[in-house]
Amino acid sequence: MPSDFTQAILGRTGLSVHRLGLSATYRPGKQTIHRAIDAGINLFFGFGLDTQLTSAMREVLRSRRDRFVIATGPYNYLWGYQNIRRTLEKRLRQFGTDYIDLFLFLGVMKEDQFPTAAREEMARLREEGKVRFIGLSCHDRGFLGRLAAEGSTDVLMLRYNAAHRAAEQEIFPYLQPHNPAIVSYTATRWTYLLRRPKHWPADGQVPTAGMAYRFVLSHPSVHAVLTAPRNQREFDENLEAVSQGPLSEEDMVFIKRFGDAVHHTKRWFM
Repeated sequence: MPSDFTQAILGRTGLSVHRLGLSATYRPGKQTIHRAIDAGINLFFGFGLDTQLTSAMREVLRSRRDRFVIATGPYNYLWGYQNIRRTLEKRLRQFGTDYIDLFLFLGVMKEDQFPTAAREEMARLREEGKVRFIGLSCHDRGFLGRLAAEGSTDVLMLRYNAAHRAAEQEIFPYLQPHNPAIVSYTATRWTYLLRRPKHWPADGQVPTAGMAYRFVLSHPSVHAVLTAPRNQREFDENLEAVSQGPLSEEDMVFIKRFGDAVHHTKRWFM
């Protein structure tokens, strides 16, 4: 990994990225997306509904395609999943590009929701050159650990934060020798890590969002983390925080203790 805390190579993909990737799911405004581009952010994740992102990226990809890493993909539903090839063709049109860098099968809750037919179709698209690398987002850590050990997947997008650290035992030990890209999301655990949990002292410290992102990026197995700000101020705060580098030992002890309190009071959610 490059010595600069904010830069990384995305595992075996060889792609160089700023470790803070941007999702525009909460519609932070096109000005925020262009602010991110100007700040050196080059990893962008989007769904088909993220029109602010697709519009902004169409403008810049025309002349600077090789500078950016675009991640998107078909979504899994409880009753089935989106047509993979049609989803890709639609994303190519939406982003105005000839290829997608990271094409991910999204929303997998358990192994049987990523069937052989879907895996084979994803692999065919990679062979055709319409996508450069394939992977999935998944909440089943055991399944992700097995995929990492098998080496069949280029990218693993996973939930890892101070309240949910089990990836340290169930996924990260199995990354070598295949070295898949690790992209984390939900660093704030849907903002629960920014709120005082039940029984936490009224005058006790509460983490900032920046601290939550720095926690994730302090683990050497994580190449990048996604942030989904609601506005430019939140983006700027998160970017500035990440520039401070890894958490101190004292802050690491604190946020793990806070994360345990959040996990204990909200254990019903995965």
